[in-house]
Amino acid sequence: MPMNKGLVICRTKHNDNLFGVFYGQNPLKSSFPLILLELSFLIIVSRVVRFLLKPLGQPKVISEIISGIILGPSVLCRNKKFRAYMFPDNAEYVVQNIGIIGFMYFLFVSGVKMDIFSVRKADKKHWYIALFGVLVPLCCAVTVASSMRKSLDKEMMKASSIWGITASLSMTAFPVLYPIMKELNLLSSEIGRVALSTAIIGDVIGMNGVVIFEASKQGGDRPMAALWYMVSLTVVLASLFGGLRQVMMWIIRTTPVGKPVDEIYVIAILLGVMVIGFVADMFGLAIANGPLWLGLAVPDGPPLGAILVEKSETILTNILMPFSFMYLGMITDLSSMSGHWYHLQPLLFMVITGYTMKMVSTLITARFLNMTIRDSLTLSLIMSLRGEVEFLLFIHWMDFKILAVPEFTLLVLLTIAVTALATPLIRILHDPTRPYMLNTRRTIQHTTPNTELNIVASIDEEENLYGLMKLLELFNPTVSTPISVHALRLIELVARANPVFIDHGSEENEDEGSRYSSVHNALKIFGESRGEHIRIHSYTAMTSKRSMHQDICELALSKQACLIIILIPKKVADNLKGTKAGKQGSQSLSSNVLKHAPCSVGVLVSKKSYHNLASGVLKNSMHHFVLLFLGGADSREALSYADRAAGCPNTSLTVIRFLSHGNEGDIEMEKKLDDQLVTSFWVKNEANERVVYREAVVRNGEETLAVIQAMNSESYDLWLVGRNVGNPALLQGLSNWSENSELGVIGEYIASADFGSRASVLVVQQQILRGQKKDSGSLIGRFWFHEKWKKLVHK
Repeated sequence: MPMNKGLVICRTKHNDNLFGVFYGQNPLKSSFPLILLELSFLIIVSRVVRFLLKPLGQPKVISEIISGIILGPSVLCRNKKFRAYMFPDNAEYVVQNIGIIGFMYFLFVSGVKMDIFSVRKADKKHWYIALFGVLVPLCCAVTVASSMRKSLDKEMMKASSIWGITASLSMTAFPVLYPIMKELNLLSSEIGRVALSTAIIGDVIGMNGVVIFEASKQGGDRPMAALWYMVSLTVVLASLFGGLRQVMMWIIRTTPVGKPVDEIYVIAILLGVMVIGFVADMFGLAIANGPLWLGLAVPDGPPLGAILVEKSETILTNILMPFSFMYLGMITDLSSMSGHWYHLQPLLFMVITGYTMKMVSTLITARFLNMTIRDSLTLSLIMSLRGEVEFLLFIHWMDFKILAVPEFTLLVLLTIAVTALATPLIRILHDPTRPYMLNTRRTIQHTTPNTELNIVASIDEEENLYGLMKLLELFNPTVSTPISVHALRLIELVARANPVFIDHGSEENEDEGSRYSSVHNALKIFGESRGEHIRIHSYTAMTSKRSMHQDICELALSKQACLIIILIPKKVADNLKGTKAGKQGSQSLSSNVLKHAPCSVGVLVSKKSYHNLASGVLKNSMHHFVLLFLGGADSREALSYADRAAGCPNTSLTVIRFLSHGNEGDIEMEKKLDDQLVTSFWVKNEANERVVYREAVVRNGEETLAVIQAMNSESYDLWLVGRNVGNPALLQGLSNWSENSELGVIGEYIASADFGSRASVLVVQQQILRGQKKDSGSLIGRFWFHEKWKKLVHK
């Protein structure tokens, strides 16, 4: 291979096909086996580093880049034999090109998820934070660079170079921010929404800064080159947003509703990433800018954006990006910084000034806009996060000869340091569930009589509507006891980064909300059929599954709801068996809401579904339901709901109170509270012929289940039970049942397929006040040893 100085390197030509090491062949002499070995080795190292750093709360990007550095000349490749075998001179070229392709597709996928047009809806608060967060560190870093300009290298002391470096220090890239915030589960939190909107505004400002840098750099020696750069940029952007985006909108319009986009279009767009990268590099627009602009031109969300992300994200994350971090690690060399501190010192001061002033300006601006000190500090740390985009900029500056290896290594280390320090501090400072735990009572039991009852109902599938509407009927809305229902439709966030919250009652969201209004139209018809005593407000939340509970709790907190209703679909309920819970310890939506809710929670297992709601819900019918009162706060909350429903003329209620034989296991204070509420309920409903009260004395869990099984009747429409049981003796011996189930032991047994009931099940948990112990289940079999059973049922 001819080199610049006329040097020729001769290599042995190897066979294309390997017959194996048994033939004496070395697989590392061929490129493809070597690439597979490099990828496998990096993945193993990154998983080990990830495991070691996880207790420190570090994001994935930190472990990935550290793994690349370990493989590079800073650690393992200092050994000449290791480098010769793992990274021969021809391997670096392959790693470099695959790494650049990885960065291209990373920016493309980030652009697809990013809704740049959301800046039009951003609040003034977000604009102020973004502007001051960019301008203040930019001015301060430029001042420091100008004062130390004589100490900089010849290429770095140019005005265009100083502008490019200082501008990057003042920006927070959205593609970097989003995956880290997703790891921290902050996407749906209030601070997360502010950070994402601010980052998008900052990126819009930053893109203009990048254009100025590129134009000034190219026009440094030839002014006409800057003009051609601007012309090329205008043509490319007009082609993408004016032409190609319209084509993609046509693809979406011609795709039938509910059907995936034709695969030929998906392949064409994914190949277009390579084409636009070539075009951008050919016109001098920087190879990474083209894929980012193409991603921004793709309409976010389903169907097109969703399938593009789905088809590319797996191979990007697991194959392409490891090569990108490997490439970074091969350039980074810690030993290269020794002896260069004279030139590195000004750069160090510039970076420290930029990062520090970024935090300080964001903190002061947010505090000035009435954010709390804790939230302001958290936001400033979030806006200081750095990652893949910065690494790509460093590589780009090396291409322009602005940076050498020592400067590049210093910038990489500082980037790792600021992200590694900020991320665990964010975890410590901000708990997204902290605002939901209250010290004030928001329960049905403690709601003032003859006042409006605020309820939040979450809906993830249309088939759950029937069970929800039936349940709302039992609240018996009247003139003196009206109810206000806030129905929240939950949709998983796909192919877009910004969570969306739509209020269907707001005129400004009317156009956007019309796409998700079918469920809310059904609820509106239901509310109108029940008169003015029930008001239904409709919302839609599009967010990640991990963050859905935050939207529910936030809505319940803002509307001062006393009950959240979570629906478990019929297909999930049908899979429940009369054995140990299969989802023990899982972090499902219902379990997260039960853990963090600011009010009481009802988990509804709906076993009936009607495709024609008019024939199922809108007709008047008699409702028969039974309450299993096993003592404790949750049972008292369930009885308070039953007391309210008992006033409905179309309702019949059976209450079964379970008592332990000989008062064994009773907690005196809990027993008194139970007696007071039960006595009050019976005095109120003694003359009501539609209400039946019974008591069952049992010795253990076996007798408890026997009583429940004896009551199983096709006439019941709903089983009502508290999630946690006040007296552990009532469940003694039920060791095969999960104590951590969202439904509790009794609720899970009734909802299981083995129980054989077609009636729906409502499991109630009373609000957990701040500072209270969060019991996740009953205390089964810890104190009691009676194995005899005898059923005693009496009036």
